[in-house]
Amino acid sequence: MTSNTRSRLAIFAALALLMAATRMNHFGLVPDASWAVFALGGFYLAGSVRWAFPALMVLAVAVDYVVITGTGASFWSHYCVSPGYWMLLPAHFALWAAGAGLRRFGQDKPLRQLAGLAPAVLLGVAVCHLFAQGGFYWLSDAVANPTVAGWAKNYADWFMPYLGTTALYVGLAVLVHVLVKLVSRAGAASAGKLAG
Repeated sequence: MTSNTRSRLAIFAALALLMAATRMNHFGLVPDASWAVFALGGFYLAGSVRWAFPALMVLAVAVDYVVITGTGASFWSHYCVSPGYWMLLPAHFALWAAGAGLRRFGQDKPLRQLAGLAPAVLLGVAVCHLFAQGGFYWLSDAVANPTVAGWAKNYADWFMPYLGTTALYVGLAVLVHVLVKLVSRAGAASAGKLAG
């Protein structure tokens, strides 16, 4: 197994663990990191989209299944699992695409990537929310009389909380990324001095 493969698997495992640990309660004390996980997956695992994205989607559905059935409710008749639930597929892929786009945008230019981070997160969350919230609003039975005005208000009411949570986790990931890079450079410089 190559070093690159090990790194990808380690990143995937960390993202999967983060999502599994936080998705259990969408509005709990520790907010759901799912949206950030898909954006970070797109950034770090862009070349592994064929297996990593479906695996994270399966995990998301599995966690939802465990949480819903754990309350004694039927997964298939739960109000969250309407035809709109399946709009999470393009919703989460929008975040993945935002992360992958950011990676390509500043290939080997960290400052350029940092400059593109906020617009990428904003656009990814906006499109994700359009699919996720729109799918629930228009395709579920939870809204008795859907209207464009009602949909727009619902979209606006929930947009900032989802953007804030996603930005929080992505910001923490940036800090971890910078720390790992600094430690790695310090280790390489130290090894270079010892070899010289």
